[in-house]
Amino acid sequence: MSDNPTNESHFGEAIFSFVRDIKFAARSLTRTKGLAITVVLTLALGIGANAAIFSLVRGVLLRPLVNADENRLIYIRQSALGMGSENVNFSVPELQDLKASVRSLSEFGDFSTVGFTMIGLGEPREVRAGVVGGSYFEVMGLHPVLGRLIGPQDDGPKAAGVVVLTYRFWATAFHKDPSVLGRAVRLGSFGDRSATVIGVLEPSVPYPADTEIMANVVTSPHHLSATMVTGRVHRMTELFGRLAPGVTLDQARAELRSVYATMKKDHAEDYSAQADFRIDARLLRDQITSGARTVLLVLLAASGLVFIIACSNVANLILARTVRREGELGIRAALGASTGDLRRTLLAESLVLCTIGATLGVLSARPLLAVLARYASRFSVRALDLTVDSSMLWVGALLAIFAAVLLAYVPHLPTSSTSQSIGIASGGVRITGNTRRRLRVFAVTQIAASFMLLAGASMLLKTLIALQSAQTGLDTRHVLAINVPTMTYGKSPQQVVDFYKESIRRVDELPGVNRTAFGIVAPWRDADNFGPGLQFSGDGHVRAPGEEDPRAQFRTVSPGFFAALGVPILAGRDFNALDGQTKEPDGQAKEPVVIVSETLAKRMFPNRDALNRHVYWTDPVLKFIPGFSATPHRIIGVAADIDDSHVVPGPTLTVYNAIDEGPLFGGHLFIHTSANPYSLVTPVTRIIRDMSAEQPVEHAATLEDIRAEVLTPDRLNTVVFGIFAGAALAIALVGVAGVLAFSVSARTREFGIRLAIGSRPRDLLTGVIAEGTVMALLGVVAGTAFGFVVARLAGSYFVEMKMPGFMPVVVSAFVLLAAAVVASSVPAARAARINVMEALRSE
Repeated sequence: MSDNPTNESHFGEAIFSFVRDIKFAARSLTRTKGLAITVVLTLALGIGANAAIFSLVRGVLLRPLVNADENRLIYIRQSALGMGSENVNFSVPELQDLKASVRSLSEFGDFSTVGFTMIGLGEPREVRAGVVGGSYFEVMGLHPVLGRLIGPQDDGPKAAGVVVLTYRFWATAFHKDPSVLGRAVRLGSFGDRSATVIGVLEPSVPYPADTEIMANVVTSPHHLSATMVTGRVHRMTELFGRLAPGVTLDQARAELRSVYATMKKDHAEDYSAQADFRIDARLLRDQITSGARTVLLVLLAASGLVFIIACSNVANLILARTVRREGELGIRAALGASTGDLRRTLLAESLVLCTIGATLGVLSARPLLAVLARYASRFSVRALDLTVDSSMLWVGALLAIFAAVLLAYVPHLPTSSTSQSIGIASGGVRITGNTRRRLRVFAVTQIAASFMLLAGASMLLKTLIALQSAQTGLDTRHVLAINVPTMTYGKSPQQVVDFYKESIRRVDELPGVNRTAFGIVAPWRDADNFGPGLQFSGDGHVRAPGEEDPRAQFRTVSPGFFAALGVPILAGRDFNALDGQTKEPDGQAKEPVVIVSETLAKRMFPNRDALNRHVYWTDPVLKFIPGFSATPHRIIGVAADIDDSHVVPGPTLTVYNAIDEGPLFGGHLFIHTSANPYSLVTPVTRIIRDMSAEQPVEHAATLEDIRAEVLTPDRLNTVVFGIFAGAALAIALVGVAGVLAFSVSARTREFGIRLAIGSRPRDLLTGVIAEGTVMALLGVVAGTAFGFVVARLAGSYFVEMKMPGFMPVVVSAFVLLAAAVVASSVPAARAARINVMEALRSE
């Protein structure tokens, strides 16, 4: 038996009273169906957007990784900002030095991204692979879902080649077929190796590269070469580590920097001062989410603004309804209802509305999250594995409670002492100065938040237009690029070249083909494949003290490459069939030749003719890469710049080698056609497969579509934020129109008197529109000031954050003001049409 029967009685009475209030609220709201539906839908939009985006942010930025003991897992990065590279990877000697000297890390795992051609599992294909050491999976804390993973027993040059499939590749390409286990495959990259599929990796974040397979070191002949093992400047490996027990990240970072400083001192010739080599470490989860953090937090802020706008709009509606109910509330107060009783009634109504709105919002958040996940996957692959969990429900519940409390405490309620002054018998609506101020504050708040969203969306739109309209210098619409990767198995280097030459000859015979050519890089798609370029020099070039040789990109192309892409040769000539060969027809040694870009010619040979001068590679890393020659090459042509790395082209230093000389680090056919480019995919594929059944033929796309694919994140940013801005603007304008309409209805008698004493309807029309315009102007000013403060504050935390330029702000302000004038015109027209006699009789 309870010791506190009085407390239980009070609790029971409170519950009974609350249920009674809820029932009364439901009946009351059924008499104003239009208002209830508007409030519910507005809240559903605000709550649904926030629940979906919070789930997205939580899933990408906050959700734990599947890696065991992830808080001890770090990513170690070497950078050379002086040559424009934030990540130059590590070489084998650097890895050995760190492993031998660093004690704050208990284990190291190494990962190299390598492109393989893979034969033996379905169609021949090119795959991106992670070549890893035997400790990698142990360090990463990952497990198999099928078979086993690569371990220490798979290290060494005499180990058998083994392959692990990533879960997504296994699920999408092989539909989770367990029979792939034990299958033999052939992998090609700088040589060919056979390997056996030994397992499938559990679903996990594919970092540092989105790979299809993981393979042991022996599958990559280049990794076993003496140059790879001994070359300190041959950097192509990324490094992970596990913090030793009791060691913090800061302690590990300090030790890494100390050991690294010693390495730089002992091998000063391999760490130029100009390149500014540095080492850093951060938690793996922070590294993985760094690319998505800014855009997702900005998206979360945008959804927060939409919620503020929705709540402000609904607060105006509730406030207006409360004013219309002053008679009813005054009677209840006069009959003895306390302010708390009246407030509880409003709270019950708000809870009913917000609960229904939150329910609809959470239901709509599920499909919205799926759409947003596809959008966010452009910035973080973690978004692809998002699942809906309870967080969406409690976010919706919290927002509903917040909105309900806000809406219940917005109106000013009558008391027993003030209720006598209310004209109960009057059917008119009177707005007090306090209520009028509240209505306008909420309307201005909506406009300010909408303006901030609109300015942000305008900035993104301006950026996207600039990116899309930038002239590339290429005939992007009529050039089809097809990936035909280099296959060296059973072929000599000359046979590989002959294969591409014969492919070009046969494709050229197809109807509608104007020109076919070979190149090793697909513009924009392969932008990061070759890093910051290689050091080179030329005739008469003298370095200043402390200066390094300039860097240039290298490209290997066939004759006709520039014509196929629509790029003019500005001086000299194109390659011909004899260029790149080592001997003249009479057996004499043939001088090697190159074509250079316009910018390179101007910078290396200012005020001089670059033709027949020589350039040569000086980069120390070239002695570790097969196929390069440091022999001076004579310049036979100067071509217009081709910036195949940036969607907005800039000056580029590029050296083009002839296909016969190489090196061939990839293969693409570029087909210029006057017909539909995609109609050539099937016949071209058939031609190449007839020549070699094992040759992969993939990723056919016009240069225009490749560029559009690269611009997809920018386009998605603009669309998503544009939708937010459009929805916010629509809600805000409805709010402004609603405030003015309510004001007009409350001032009907005033307007009637003004018309009776001689005011013109046009004056009333102008006055109401001016009132709406002033609210819009105040909103723009408030949005500008608050947005500036927020942007400056955010800029101190996020380097990528940019302030909108002058034009986006001006255009956004003009659009919002113009829309506010249009929204104000409806209640203004109503004011101008007021009948004088009816207005005077209205009260």
